[in-house]
Amino acid sequence: MKVLVTDPIADAGLDVLREAGHEVETGYELEDDDLLDAVSDAHGLIVRSGTEVTEDVLEAAEELVIVGRAGIGVDNIDIEAATDHGVIVANAPEGNVRAAAEHTVAMTFATARSIPQAHIRLKNGEWAKSDYLGAELDGKTLGIVGLGRVGQEVAKKLDSLGMDVVAFDPYISEERADRLGAELVEFEPCLERADFLTIHTPLTPETEGMIGPEELDLLEGGYLVNVGRGGIVQEDVLAAKVEDGTLAGAALDVFAEEPLAEDSPLLEHDDVIVTPHLGASTEAAQENVAVSTAEQVNAAFQEEPVANALNAPSIDESAFPRVKPYIDIAETAGKVAAQLLDDRTERVEVSYEGEIADEDLEFVTASALKGVFEPLEWQVNAVNAPQIAEDRGVEVTESKTRQAADFQSLISVTVGNGDEEVSVDGTLFAGEDPRIVRVDGYRVDAIPHGKMVVTRNTDEPGVIGLIGSVMGKHGVNIAGMFNARETIGGEALTVYNVDSQVPEEAKAELNEDDRILGVDYIILNGQS
Repeated sequence: MKVLVTDPIADAGLDVLREAGHEVETGYELEDDDLLDAVSDAHGLIVRSGTEVTEDVLEAAEELVIVGRAGIGVDNIDIEAATDHGVIVANAPEGNVRAAAEHTVAMTFATARSIPQAHIRLKNGEWAKSDYLGAELDGKTLGIVGLGRVGQEVAKKLDSLGMDVVAFDPYISEERADRLGAELVEFEPCLERADFLTIHTPLTPETEGMIGPEELDLLEGGYLVNVGRGGIVQEDVLAAKVEDGTLAGAALDVFAEEPLAEDSPLLEHDDVIVTPHLGASTEAAQENVAVSTAEQVNAAFQEEPVANALNAPSIDESAFPRVKPYIDIAETAGKVAAQLLDDRTERVEVSYEGEIADEDLEFVTASALKGVFEPLEWQVNAVNAPQIAEDRGVEVTESKTRQAADFQSLISVTVGNGDEEVSVDGTLFAGEDPRIVRVDGYRVDAIPHGKMVVTRNTDEPGVIGLIGSVMGKHGVNIAGMFNARETIGGEALTVYNVDSQVPEEAKAELNEDDRILGVDYIILNGQS
């Protein structure tokens, strides 16, 4: 597999990819058409904040499996377009958490004690001791906007230094906030009560520019620190509020446009401290995010769940070995059911019985949807299958029950519309041997592999012989046969494994016999 790396990452990450046998190509200056050309045959793309992964890039990268962001922020990646193209987007949120949190703490101290300003003046020969009267953190209130991984780490560090912590985050529970020593409050009270405000939210349409003049007035007399994402704070307003004394100071590591423009008003005020996006710039952080991203690329290439996928089902690493054997059988059951229906699909039901029902099965359900849509879509995988279902208006339901009558674990995929439905059940024998065990309620024991023929017929003497004769006449060898019936003399269903494609003439000849109720040719495992 080819992995294109368009922004510098630590060598440790590149080594992980090469040791896995992948071709690694670096192109740190690629833009426009050069980028489109380079990505055209890439299976993996690793970026940081410097590369814009747009619809055009994804359109050009027909072989692309995954985009790995060596860091947290993904506002430079069109995730919706990636999903449409079946491309996984994954970031590395853990690797630089400690580094970003420590830089936040450092910037908080720096603005509270005017460290950079005093340093510069002393370097220039001035002993300006009397010009700086700092603020102590002990006993002050820290306001945190965004209590995610970095925000939580900042809360723990500054709580231990004697600060009272209040936080705004609509996506975290009060119990979790309590364990961190933080009081969960609404947005405006968070700003009103804060002596120091730190920001750790992603940049989204909802958060862009969310801290403007009214919000900064609520922080009157306080300090603002942003080591999260640029664009959340209205920078010109912030500069003005520091200039007029509304705020005591500010410290920023991230900006709406980077590099920061030379004429930015933030550079005009001594009480605004700026650093050039150094939050993740530690040796350990860079190595951690590079290795984490590379490992996720390797997982995607091996068709395993990607731990930090942002647009694909994921699963806990410890649970994956228990679920992995059922991924293929779910996909196969979906594929067989869709081909047997041979009509528009309006709904898909995936049900789990037995021990498997105890697991996190989002990835397995997505694989079942992949099987359903694969005959219809040229590019479908577990990433975009749920989106395809939504786009097509297909209703998807998932159900679980710990009870299973006949099997230790059973997966059932039912596809249907207003007129008819087909269900296919699969399981594993001896823990790893896949079997189709029911088709529309008919009990079979079919090996789901290669080419298959499913016939429905009346249960009469000579019918199976007829089918065998017609197959032989047209040069189709039967490798295996699994027969089931409702009642003696009623309807029967038979699944055949065959060695070659069944000609249309053979199917037509069988359908001419009144005893044959239907013949379906099923293709599995990418065969034709």
